[in-house]
Amino acid sequence: MDSFQHAQKLSRTRFFWIVHYLADYTDWDFLWEPVPWQADQRHAWASQWQPDSGTYLVPRAGYEHTNYHTDRVITRMSSRDGWLIPPNIDTDSFDFSWHPLPSDHYQHHFPTQWQSAGGPVYNSGADQVKMETVQHAIAKSTKKPWTVPAGVEPIDQSWHPNPFDPPYIYQFGTQHQRTGGPVYTVSGATEVKYVDQIRATTNRVATAVYEIDHMCGSAGQIPGTTKTVRYFDNYRDTLIRIAKSIGTEHEFVWVCSSICDYADFDFSWHPEQWQATMLHVFPSNDQKFGDTFFMHVPTFAARAEKKALLEWYDVNFVKTSVPRKPMPVILHDGDSQVDAVKNTNWAGPLAVFTNYDYVPGTLVDNISLWREETKTIVPVSDGAGSVVVPRTAVPYIKTQLYDYPYIDKTRRLLQDSVLDIVFISNGEINADIYFEHLEYTAHDANHKNRIHHVSGVNGRVAAYQEAARHSRTPWFFAVFAKLEVTRDFDWAWQPDRMQQPKHYIFHAHNPVNGLVYGHQAMIAYNKQLVLDNTGEGLDFTLDQPHEVVPIVSGTAMYHDSDWMCWRTAFREVLKLKASLPDVESEHRLNRWLTVDTTDGQWSRKGAEDGMEYYDSVGGDFEALKKSYEWSWLATYAFVKRNLTPNQ
Repeated sequence: MDSFQHAQKLSRTRFFWIVHYLADYTDWDFLWEPVPWQADQRHAWASQWQPDSGTYLVPRAGYEHTNYHTDRVITRMSSRDGWLIPPNIDTDSFDFSWHPLPSDHYQHHFPTQWQSAGGPVYNSGADQVKMETVQHAIAKSTKKPWTVPAGVEPIDQSWHPNPFDPPYIYQFGTQHQRTGGPVYTVSGATEVKYVDQIRATTNRVATAVYEIDHMCGSAGQIPGTTKTVRYFDNYRDTLIRIAKSIGTEHEFVWVCSSICDYADFDFSWHPEQWQATMLHVFPSNDQKFGDTFFMHVPTFAARAEKKALLEWYDVNFVKTSVPRKPMPVILHDGDSQVDAVKNTNWAGPLAVFTNYDYVPGTLVDNISLWREETKTIVPVSDGAGSVVVPRTAVPYIKTQLYDYPYIDKTRRLLQDSVLDIVFISNGEINADIYFEHLEYTAHDANHKNRIHHVSGVNGRVAAYQEAARHSRTPWFFAVFAKLEVTRDFDWAWQPDRMQQPKHYIFHAHNPVNGLVYGHQAMIAYNKQLVLDNTGEGLDFTLDQPHEVVPIVSGTAMYHDSDWMCWRTAFREVLKLKASLPDVESEHRLNRWLTVDTTDGQWSRKGAEDGMEYYDSVGGDFEALKKSYEWSWLATYAFVKRNLTPNQ
């Protein structure tokens, strides 16, 4: 007979009460009876924890249903009966009045502030586990399972593992890595488990700072520097020299660079334990091959010389970036970067050379300084109006920056100012038409090139120099009045300021004889060279440094009149004949003499007359130069062909 049946048997009243000995029945009305229609039900009352506190009013005759009351709550009192309390639990933090439902048969496990289990356990006499969450206990600090490395501040040692987990060696991290912090060891554990719940704070692992002086004038600004050493052409040899000089004095050291800013750098950084013997490299800005190193001295000293390149060593590239200090900016007014680079003394390994206003921070300053091959010259615009130059390049440079073998043209971050356009005319019959076409084409390109018109200046030297004086840019596009410019010409094109100043000769299509070369083509003239040119040679442009740009700039419409067609062919043949022997000139000369698609054949006639005149004077230079005098040409054409100007 169970206790309930025994209670029924003992009862001599219509109802009897079953009460729990740990409940508080102060002010409880034990004379309470249910309404008649609930007289055959059992009546149960809730506690502060459960809907069934174990307190009942039961009809003596038995019942089929239970009616749970919530209008009054039975207060269960605290008791440690039935509880298993771990030794690391603060018992004052836990309310032991909790109880399970009378029908529950579980091991009730309560959490702590760290884990879903590990707090007190209420055992209802069963093997099945139930995790409770209604309250949690506070675990207290313990020291026995913990190992705290030197230089690491202890974490909250109230932490404990989940008792249902297998035994582990729990490795805690620091503010930098998942290793290096305290270790919690469960008895018998052999496997490591990494914990991220909390992290310890570590002090410096590296015990010294060695600074590499890049001769930039800012060495000695890193707090706590042990020693300053000079940069040794490349980082591999510099680091080896540092490691060997340290010997056994320090195990871990920082190697920093005078070109970097360490104001916000955290020198307490350390590697993962398994990475301790690697060389750790911190990027400079976004340059992966940076200037800041964390070194395990004995390992590096013993192994580094076996590697021809530093990147072949066991290197860990860290993500935390160190900013470089701004590079020197060398502002000059030269048309080329060459003389400025050759004649300037600057501090530090890199400098910006620019011939226009430079906004700091707009250029690359992340060139790798690991060795000479990585110290590249970097033009940062198509025309190299601004260029980053390593100091190691200077001894190589004689006439152009291309004398240095390491050039990086992949970083086009800036755009040079577009060149002015100067249209040069001198009475050509369709000059106005081609000028309007030029304006339309350049405007349609939307590069905002300024367009000037120089007209009626006698003499080629005077005309070209007047065009140069109109230009407000160091180079200008010279468009001659016989050129119908191509609609898709790139008006953003730039001269190469990494070379000495020169003229750039584009191509033009000749619709009369089919040739495509620099004759009658657009020319990007260097303004200063034009102003310095006295026109002593047979060809104004070719008498100075020049380069051919194989881009078609337009169509040479020199056959709009008979006079213009004859004089153009006459003068071009003189220049081609004077340039012989030359295979290309010979081919072009033959085309001028044999091919003419015009009705009057004035191009071929001019070419023939030019050949005849050249031979008649024996190629005499002074005689050939007469062809640049309009009056002499007009007289010769009239006598030879009865041809008058503008005919």
